[in-house]
Amino acid sequence: MKNYDVIIVGAGAAGLAAAGQTVGAGRRTLICDMGVSPARKVRVSGGGRCNFTNLAAARDRYFGENPDFVRSALTQVTPADILGWATNHHLTPIEKGPGQYFCADGAPAVIDALRADARGADLLLNATADAIEFVDDKFILRTARGDFGAPRVIIATGGLSYANLGVSDFGHRVAKQFGHKIVSPRPALVAINTNAFAADLAGISLPARIRMGRMTVTDSLLFTHNGIGGPAAYRASLFDFDDDMHIDLCPGVDIFQLLRTAKQTDGRKTLTAYLSQKLPARFVKWLIGPDTRNLADWRDTDLRAIALSINDFVIDRARINRGSMNGAEVIRGGVSTDQISSKTMESKLRPGLFFAGEVMDIAGDLGGFNLHWAWASGRVAGRNAGQ
Repeated sequence: MKNYDVIIVGAGAAGLAAAGQTVGAGRRTLICDMGVSPARKVRVSGGGRCNFTNLAAARDRYFGENPDFVRSALTQVTPADILGWATNHHLTPIEKGPGQYFCADGAPAVIDALRADARGADLLLNATADAIEFVDDKFILRTARGDFGAPRVIIATGGLSYANLGVSDFGHRVAKQFGHKIVSPRPALVAINTNAFAADLAGISLPARIRMGRMTVTDSLLFTHNGIGGPAAYRASLFDFDDDMHIDLCPGVDIFQLLRTAKQTDGRKTLTAYLSQKLPARFVKWLIGPDTRNLADWRDTDLRAIALSINDFVIDRARINRGSMNGAEVIRGGVSTDQISSKTMESKLRPGLFFAGEVMDIAGDLGGFNLHWAWASGRVAGRNAGQ
């Protein structure tokens, strides 16, 4: 059995970020991964351009049973730190949206930089981890490629999203083995299935505001054959689906007041023709149906009902569900943060056991927040495991 100072299970964003810290501290490090190549999710992130951080990274852009858990790590590793890291590695950050940074050099360049930081660690790929045991003050990682020992282990196995890239629940099983609670995983940053809209609306895109309980998101919405997608739906899929969904399909516009005024000024226009100036014609036709009455012929009570179906389209909770895990970019759920130190990422139940990245019950908003969490939690775990 070969011995190390630190073993990192998972060669993704969080695992490689952690390795950069342990190697930098001079610790003998093993990185073990079941895949044939490291950082597979990083490679496909941002359409291959790697949306690697966001200036808005803060507690309110993260979800889980205890989103406050992210505060310490985000203070220790800020977006400015990651932008500085990119510059030091001669990467070119490009701001594609307000505060949202991609890598102009592409995701492979980011992976090369991560691997450069981890140079000196042993990288064991295509090695499925079978079990971790704790014997005589040391963790023993058992794999088909051999057994490896270390006094400290970082679990950075990721979540169950992107199944086609190779995923495993090994991290969850290890956490449970040492007494940690697992929050049931569910897909997030994924399209939402609902039969509230007709399938033939698929392809229509429009700005929308989605509200569930106290949570609200405003972004672009795309109708799909199975419900709704696009950034607005993806972001809303992070919410707890405990309430009905309210969708404003024309945010910032009071449709009822607009129609009341138009009834006086454009009364000879059909309601369908008038609304088609504000909303996609195909959607308006579906909403209004075959009614060809002019605006002047509609009663205010009926116009109010039409306006409500635009400004506050309500979908009963029973008619909505998240898409499949295979289509999800991240998961909600994972290792509960209740028994992990937010300052060090170390288990409160088994000293020497650390967690980093998506394996924990933390999921970030769309736009670089999840990769930033991987860097932040990975660096914090690596820094403390390497002490």
